Amino acid sequence: MEHTPDLSPASTPSRRASHIDTNTHGIPSHSQHVQFRGDSRPSVDDLHPDSSSRVNGGLRTSMDVKEEDVFDEQSPLLPPRTSEEIGKVPALSGVTSPDESSGEVSWDGDIGSKEESKSSWYLFLLTISLGGLQVAWSVELSNGSPYLLTLGISKSLLAFVWIAGPLSGTLVQPYVGIKSDRCRLRFGKRRPFMVVGAVATIVSLMVLAWTREIVGGFLRIFGVASDSQGTKTLSTILAVLMIYILDFSINVIQAGIRAFIVDNSPTHQQDSANAWASRLSGIGNIVGYLFGYANLPKYLWFFGNTQFKVLCVIASLLLAITLAVSCLSVSERDPRLEGEPRDQNLGVVAFFKTLFHSVRRLPPQIKNVCIVQLAAWVGWFPFLFYITTYIGELYVDPVFRKNPNMTDKEIDASLEHGTRIGTFALLIYALVSFAASVALPWFIVSSYKAPEPPLRTPMTPTSPLATRNLGAARASETVGDGYFGIQPASRLASAVDPADSGPIRSAQPVQKLLAKMKGRVPRLEIPWLTLKRAWLLSHIMFALLTWLTFLAHDTTVATIITGLIGIPWAMTMWAPFALIAAEISKRDNIRRGLIRPPATRDGELLSRGEDTSEGADQAGVVLGIHNVAIAAPQVVATLISSAIFKALQKPRGEPGDNSVAWVLRFGGIMALVAAYLTRRVAEEGDEEDTPPKW
Repeated sequence: MEHTPDLSPASTPSRRASHIDTNTHGIPSHSQHVQFRGDSRPSVDDLHPDSSSRVNGGLRTSMDVKEEDVFDEQSPLLPPRTSEEIGKVPALSGVTSPDESSGEVSWDGDIGSKEESKSSWYLFLLTISLGGLQVAWSVELSNGSPYLLTLGISKSLLAFVWIAGPLSGTLVQPYVGIKSDRCRLRFGKRRPFMVVGAVATIVSLMVLAWTREIVGGFLRIFGVASDSQGTKTLSTILAVLMIYILDFSINVIQAGIRAFIVDNSPTHQQDSANAWASRLSGIGNIVGYLFGYANLPKYLWFFGNTQFKVLCVIASLLLAITLAVSCLSVSERDPRLEGEPRDQNLGVVAFFKTLFHSVRRLPPQIKNVCIVQLAAWVGWFPFLFYITTYIGELYVDPVFRKNPNMTDKEIDASLEHGTRIGTFALLIYALVSFAASVALPWFIVSSYKAPEPPLRTPMTPTSPLATRNLGAARASETVGDGYFGIQPASRLASAVDPADSGPIRSAQPVQKLLAKMKGRVPRLEIPWLTLKRAWLLSHIMFALLTWLTFLAHDTTVATIITGLIGIPWAMTMWAPFALIAAEISKRDNIRRGLIRPPATRDGELLSRGEDTSEGADQAGVVLGIHNVAIAAPQVVATLISSAIFKALQKPRGEPGDNSVAWVLRFGGIMALVAAYLTRRVAEEGDEEDTPPKW
């Protein structure tokens, strides 16, 4: 497509001042210099200071930029700046051209053309906080119920307590997403919410673990005995309150981290960033389960005298450390550059109005992913909450057949042992899920490709002032003067070989070695296996495995089935987040002029800043709505599971209870529905007006 400059006043904010400069022969050297979009060459005024024009009686060169341009990132001509850069004088940018390989300017506007690719180390630091958060989640899910039961909470009340998870996911994440999208603090959009949520999570974990001691110590001031009924009742109330605060605060962190990952990853690396998030979440699960198996008070007695206390301390430390690493090592784009949001105040009524409006205005790709999640998570809920119960009942079924007259205490002991076997199956499941999250990205075709840098030649446009975009090369390395100065051969080789480029040269030795080996690693990608198709196949695999429960008559077969379900779970933790993140990033970069819009009406509107989403495609609100699509189905699944239990379950201690197995099979049916709906999800290359590919 031919590049034609736009010379209208509204579209040329960096238009140079007009002046006439004559040479020794009296011929005008230039009458007017216009700076085209995408051209960062210094003007003639800058190369000849003596010919600068006077504006309002003061000397002003054509390199001057209006103050409002510097601090307004809405203009597509200006690059993003981090909060640490505000107040600093911007460095003089080097000359760029259509052949510039720095990745900052490209006249044909391919995906990723202006976005610098990030290293694996960067993506690891960006997503490591999810690993710490997952440890806290695993501690609550695996040890929360037994701990609450020891406080005297009944099982009926326990069901009321755990509704906090879906409730907080449905309400908190969308609210935090909308608020963080409108945040304009210097610290960033997402980091303030991540830090506040982490503090609330750590406090609630500590108070929950020491509930008895806190309530007993407080009431002892008033002469109330620690073993009185009032102390037990108040302990129960405080524990339930802490569970709700814990669930709400964890969702605050999760909303912030997910949007943080989207904001700070290039469009062509959204798949990779979310793959790292899935891996680190898997590591967090494994760490949580392993710590749960160990006799922690024996070795870490200084953290507490019970297993739950030590687990809460370890989870708090890991969460604080990993979150600090992510926040300190990754700088957000300064949100103050985006201008003031439309509405600063967001009350309850305004929140629901905004949420409803955003749902209606969701881009089609994101809407289709959320629809798939509505069906998929009706299927996942029974597995996540009842798989240990299923394996435990498989273990106790032959015991009940041999001993039909067992006492309640003996039944409890048998069920407890069966629960430990189920927990071991979950450990296998977590290990398989982590292994799959590491291996699958090697075989799945990436949604977006970074452009290959063009070959440099001695005629590649350059300038003595081009010191930033050409890596570590100095101006003195250019032979000759002007726009087409000849570059030395050593510099050309550095431009061609990524291993010798400036950013890699300053990296650690390990990263340099990985960069050199990258081209030698054989490609394992399966050409037809896109992310969408892999996600679709994972739904089918999950459905088949749940229906294999017909063949599971002992815990060994059930453990194998549970472990294999770790593979579709790895896709569930990766694919939908990567698809949504890529769409958010692509639309944001089209709007900011970083990549070329697709040849659709939506793409044209985005490039002109006239998209119909009206803010509904920002990372915070989109990921919040996506979490609603995850959390809301859990309430539906709870009601359906309860109906199945009521119809099929047998009295406690009686053999032959297959009610949990049928709940799992119901989840498999919903997975098939999700697989069918996944066909509607588009892939890169699908046009807006054409049906998605298989």
